[in-house]
Amino acid sequence: MRLTAIEEGHLRNGLPGTIGIAGVFVGGPFDLEQVRSRVRERWGGLDRMSLVLEPPAGPAALSGHRWAPARSFDPGAHVTATDQDLESLLTDGVRRGLPHDRPLWRLLVTRQAVVLFAHHALLDGRSLETLFRLLMDDAAAPPPLASAAAHVLAAAQRRPPVRPATLGRELRRIRALGRHLPPACPGEPWPSVAVVELDPQVMRTARRQPAEGRGATLNELLLSAYAGALHACYGPLHRWPGDPAPFYATVPVDLRTRHHAQQLGNGVTALRIPLPVDGASPVARLQACQDLVAAFPHRCHTHRALLPTLQSVARSLPWLAGTMARSLARPEVTTSLCTAFKWRDNPSRLHGRPLSRVVPLPQLSPPGTANLCLVHTADTYTLTVVSHARAGDAEMIGAAVAQELKAVAASDAAAGSVGSGGAS
Repeated sequence: MRLTAIEEGHLRNGLPGTIGIAGVFVGGPFDLEQVRSRVRERWGGLDRMSLVLEPPAGPAALSGHRWAPARSFDPGAHVTATDQDLESLLTDGVRRGLPHDRPLWRLLVTRQAVVLFAHHALLDGRSLETLFRLLMDDAAAPPPLASAAAHVLAAAQRRPPVRPATLGRELRRIRALGRHLPPACPGEPWPSVAVVELDPQVMRTARRQPAEGRGATLNELLLSAYAGALHACYGPLHRWPGDPAPFYATVPVDLRTRHHAQQLGNGVTALRIPLPVDGASPVARLQACQDLVAAFPHRCHTHRALLPTLQSVARSLPWLAGTMARSLARPEVTTSLCTAFKWRDNPSRLHGRPLSRVVPLPQLSPPGTANLCLVHTADTYTLTVVSHARAGDAEMIGAAVAQELKAVAASDAAAGSVGSGGAS
């Protein structure tokens, strides 16, 4: 089975391609054999988890890679124990590619955490979330799940056509050049990972902003807080090196419908927006991001219309997927990936141990970039920053995002004080 254009691109962009999700649990250490047994029970029937990457039969430009089923499903080869602490485990994981001689995933079990790594060509972030839910005690083993890419392609073919002008406008957005993070000096760019536990009360208050509006989604709040953090860490955009241009964030958007939400593979698209780094205030940045996100449903329709053409061309010209992937992976194009989601299955348990926190791991992008992912689990909010810039930038950006969220929440408190004063 030939890889889709998106999957081929994840292999050919010159990056490790590792993404991940971790669950932190309350209680004693896990029994490794119990975890392996659960993996065999819940994942053993999922075709996607047994696919092995086959190299091109001839020149890669002519044939491309293919998926082939492994001989058997062997949890023992994929599920192992480790004594590493979670943050160093995530840091090592994001820097290294997974071996291509077996299915491109592995599950690591620590004393209080379980960490799933996968290559982005095999699974996207929503797929990792789906797989992790399937491991929980109260989850039922699913029926065989079709490929997410197959569903997205079929859905695109059923939708009405999009005007050429709209397609052209979206293609220009995809390729527009922007700023990258200020270069590492002195020294070379260095991958770093920071896991930041955000204050739940601050998050609840910040999500009620703007006071006169509908409130903020997690994605909108993350985008605006990141914009403010960039201003705090690196100064206004006009002081950054390079030609004048916006700083773009890339937001993954799931193209699966609710009826196909559990399908595994790559079923997301990426929408780019210019971040309001120089916004007048934290709330003004939030409102600007809300306006940009409001256009996502219409833009997703355009991306669905682009997919059949992209897939068709990539089948006849496999080298094109690599060329496009390397072009889109430039820091001027894919500067920052920002995504957020809520873990809705509460309470969740694994072999009786309650899940206390979900920690995401976005992929490593080229030098001059930083990727962020925020997860809401019960009453916890966890932000992971993967930076490929100056040493320590992940920690600096994570701390600045937390500070910006406090500023958004404080704006709500200030507005309430003014309102109380007027009423008295």
